[in-house]
Amino acid sequence: MLLWYVGLSVLLVANVFRSSGLDYRVVAVGAMLPLVVDLPVGHRAFGHSLAFAAAVLVVVMLWPLRGSRLARRRWLCLPIGIFAGLVLSAAWADAEVFWWPVLGTAFGDAALLPTWWVVVIEELVGLVACWWVVGQFDLWVPEVRREFWRTGRLRERTGDAG
Repeated sequence: MLLWYVGLSVLLVANVFRSSGLDYRVVAVGAMLPLVVDLPVGHRAFGHSLAFAAAVLVVVMLWPLRGSRLARRRWLCLPIGIFAGLVLSAAWADAEVFWWPVLGTAFGDAALLPTWWVVVIEELVGLVACWWVVGQFDLWVPEVRREFWRTGRLRERTGDAG
């Protein structure tokens, strides 16, 4: 599930927001967070709810941060990633979990992961998305890749790289 969430969340957010100021490393972590939060219970629960994403957004907005504006911009990427992860996991399809606690306090027992063959297909699609991101943002160029690992920022191609 790693490539599905990381590759597609970065690809989608980069092409929707088209911002060089976002930290796409934090977006990728945010996209994985609903799975990580729900892993201990073994099924979809609080991590796949809209309440979780909203709570993280509120914490980021209210938490006093050093270097406030830049730090807040970086950490806003976390709830953006969480929302992307909820979209990619089709969390809205399980209304009982997604709208928790509005529709009740029970989470049900919806599987955390789909069947194995769906996971394989999703990972292949995620691999293609990662490849697309590498090509779109010239991440095969060592200097560009180092800058991405250092800052988390992606820049559009400035010209022909080869």
